Amino acid sequence: MTPEQLSTTIVDVLTTLSDRGDLTLPEGVPTTVTVERPRQKGHGDYATNVALQLAKKAGTNPRDLATLVQQGLEAADGIAAVEIAGPGFLNITVAAGAQGVVAAQVVDAGAAYGGSDAFAGERINLEFVSANPTGPIHIGGVRWAAVGDALGRIFTATGAQVTREYYFNDHGAQIDRFSRSLLASALGQPAPEDGYGGAYIHEIAAAVVAKEPQVKDLTDAEAQEVFRAEGVEMMFEEIKQSLHDFGVDFDVYFHENNLHRSGAVDRAVARLGELGNTYEKDGAVWLATERFGDDKDRVIIKSDGEGAYLSGDLAYYLDKRERGFDRCLIMLGADHHGYVGRMNAMCAAFGDEPGTNLEILIGQMVNLLRDGQPLRMSKRAGTVVTIDDLVEAIGVDASRYALARFSSDSNIDLDLDLWARQTNDNPVFYVQYAHARVSGILRNAGELGIAWGTDSFDPALLAHEKEGELLRALAELPRVVASAAELREPHRVARYLEDTAGVYHRFYDSCRVLPMGDEEVNDLHRARLVLVAATRTVLANGLGLLGVSAPERM
Repeated sequence: MTPEQLSTTIVDVLTTLSDRGDLTLPEGVPTTVTVERPRQKGHGDYATNVALQLAKKAGTNPRDLATLVQQGLEAADGIAAVEIAGPGFLNITVAAGAQGVVAAQVVDAGAAYGGSDAFAGERINLEFVSANPTGPIHIGGVRWAAVGDALGRIFTATGAQVTREYYFNDHGAQIDRFSRSLLASALGQPAPEDGYGGAYIHEIAAAVVAKEPQVKDLTDAEAQEVFRAEGVEMMFEEIKQSLHDFGVDFDVYFHENNLHRSGAVDRAVARLGELGNTYEKDGAVWLATERFGDDKDRVIIKSDGEGAYLSGDLAYYLDKRERGFDRCLIMLGADHHGYVGRMNAMCAAFGDEPGTNLEILIGQMVNLLRDGQPLRMSKRAGTVVTIDDLVEAIGVDASRYALARFSSDSNIDLDLDLWARQTNDNPVFYVQYAHARVSGILRNAGELGIAWGTDSFDPALLAHEKEGELLRALAELPRVVASAAELREPHRVARYLEDTAGVYHRFYDSCRVLPMGDEEVNDLHRARLVLVAATRTVLANGLGLLGVSAPERM
């Protein structure tokens, strides 16, 4: 019995009490109730505070309501015992057979286990990374690559239609500085004072010259345009390749230049004007963002007729909404924190709801440590640690898991020595080793010719304390995934996997799965093989949501 199934059982009991007239709820019986795993042993398999939540509305005291629910639950299938604790908590023990059924449900669901329809029908545009094409992706962008892709996988698992989008910033001053830096390198000159340095600049400049040898014969202005066109494209292809090697691919690469060339900016400004949210002052067009919670109004069209920086954001947001997205999520670094207020005001100015139609997630800094000391420099980029540096140091799996394992709104220190170890103090190794271990058991069972399956095993045989703990852990995955989607927190999946791996190891230490020596295979062996197979499914599915491999041998 999963927490969701127990919640349904409790709702059924409340409905029966209401129909009989033993319970009066003016607002009606809730459709779900909270069911949690108790923190202390001896308090049953699950606990609920439903009596405390509903007693006041029902005009009774919590313990009296708890007693009514207790009587109803004790008569329900799959419930072994119900105890009332404190002011009205209910501690529920599930019958071994009802609990053991979870193992079969997990195995039968396979790759679909853990998913739900929590976001069914919603179209979500998930924009992340979006690093400027002026250099390799630095460690902050790598964090969003890991977290953003994991969040996309989690949204998909909960029923959403997800589009991963990369905003290709190919318009503005930083591109000018990049192209001037390439030109200076090609001419053997030092990088401009406001330009970009690093070995990658020399590599790309040389590649442009090799492709367009005549570039050195052009005027500086003409040459710069060549370096802009060719160099930006080469840099962006390199960025896309690095992300692909990291396991991250995007559905849409949206070019900022297109907004300005297509008239999208003018359309967005016109729409806001129709809504009465723009005005003219000092020869410029302003967006009245202060009325929507911003600290001041913002210029969107400057007095010279050029679009201000915010104008591109207006056009881009409107474009996403016109493409049919219900939710537009944007992941930004900590240096964009001051950006949130104006973006939410922009969303409201279009008549949309900030936090629903537009949501901005802010990620904090990542610090890399080696030998206990901060690692700050890249051999190739010269100034920042890049995605390729991290992968070279600890590999793709460890990189993705490490970056997705922490709440994105907290700073993290990653000890590269720890994440490179093949030991149990490395969290990703610990979880992957658990998956390899269960895979090995199932492989050995096959070599021994042991037949097992979900249609013939007796779930009531899984009555050992450690089996119960593992079954309850496996039953939690759907709720963990739904919570990770609702709160935008993929790290919940990682921490769950580590806890579940620990529960599995304790089960393995207490419960022998395969027969020893000449011992005959019995139904308990087969039942435990179903439980082991369910564990493999849960670990593989959870790792898959983080974009991390689930090896069968280590």
